[in-house]
Amino acid sequence: MSLTGTPFFVTAAVLAVIAVLLPLALWSRVRGPAVLRGAMRLGMVAFAQLTAIVVVFVAVNNVNGLYDSWDDLLGTGDHVDTAIDLGPDGMGGKRVADLPKVKQTFTPVNDADMGPGVRRTTLKGRVSGVRGEVYVWLPPQYDDPAYKDTKFPVVELLSGFPGSPTSWFGSMRAGRQLEPLMRSGEVAPFILVAPRTTLLGHTDTGCANIPGTVNADSWLSVDVRKMVMDNFRAADKADGWAVVGYSAGAHCATKLTIGHPDRYRYGISMSGYNDPADEPTSLTAKDPALRHANNPLTMLRTAPVAPRVTLLVTGDGVDGYQQGVALRDAAEAPTRIDVRQVYGGHRISTWVREVPSAFRWLTEQFRLQETATGGIGGTGTGAGPTGPGTGTGTGTGPGTERYVGGTLTVTRR
Repeated sequence: MSLTGTPFFVTAAVLAVIAVLLPLALWSRVRGPAVLRGAMRLGMVAFAQLTAIVVVFVAVNNVNGLYDSWDDLLGTGDHVDTAIDLGPDGMGGKRVADLPKVKQTFTPVNDADMGPGVRRTTLKGRVSGVRGEVYVWLPPQYDDPAYKDTKFPVVELLSGFPGSPTSWFGSMRAGRQLEPLMRSGEVAPFILVAPRTTLLGHTDTGCANIPGTVNADSWLSVDVRKMVMDNFRAADKADGWAVVGYSAGAHCATKLTIGHPDRYRYGISMSGYNDPADEPTSLTAKDPALRHANNPLTMLRTAPVAPRVTLLVTGDGVDGYQQGVALRDAAEAPTRIDVRQVYGGHRISTWVREVPSAFRWLTEQFRLQETATGGIGGTGTGAGPTGPGTGTGTGTGPGTERYVGGTLTVTRR
């Protein structure tokens, strides 16, 4: 039986009720020596306590999306086939353009908790050597004939640790919160992609490449990106990609954005941290060199050239906010760090409330980008979030690309 979902929760709840009724019915009927009677009664009490704990655990797990399977819970899951040294760029001497297309089969996720439109595939990363599930949600405009030639911006969603990629569509309600905002044009029509980030049982990878152990960075920033571009009408340049995460996923979002400005232009960190040691189970916290190399603040300070990226960092006090201020103080143009203080603590309910405002901020960044590059405000035609539209401007991209990033789609020449 699956660890998550209604059947297991109902089973646990029924057993908890039985465990309470059992001693009421049998307590005085226990026969035998005193030691045996005591042991049987103690067993009934222990059974009642155990089933109550299981019910609470299942409820908390379903709400927070901590463990997606029994392997995740028991720490027996291993999603790493190989972990060769891929070098500083995480490509192992390969070029994305030279890699064969990855055609995946996607199946609908029939889970009421995750809402409609979520689909799932299992990806075997050809560069990273990681295999794991990836969940994809398409915006309402994707199947609209007016957008048949449109490339859509993509947001990669990273969960905390422990955590499941399903949490973004279940606990975080990303699809259900954003779908009406996309239809109204308040939020741009993003493709949402949630890949597995728990790759080594009870160990947090820190989203890092560690030769001989795991290539988590390349899994997220190379294999998952390429798979999305190969299977959907998705943006194929950094300007069309963002990465968003909460807790340990927020640390990863910041690190991936700063470390790969050629792959991501925007990042959002909700209650994240800079120092990998803030997550004691992280592989990058156990080695001084890895801890230094995987600290986003250090990466920003030591970068040969300031990365052209924009980040939003949210949190409360030492839970993300002060870390964001430190990043902002260290940033030099063209790097930009926006910091917002939020309240509610380090919990899912806080991050759920942040989803609409975070994606409004992200939409605004795409619109500002299009304005700055001539995408909006020159000559061009296209379709906006609520239907076809026209604009004026010259555009700067090579070739012809129809791209949705703000209030209208632009043809760039």
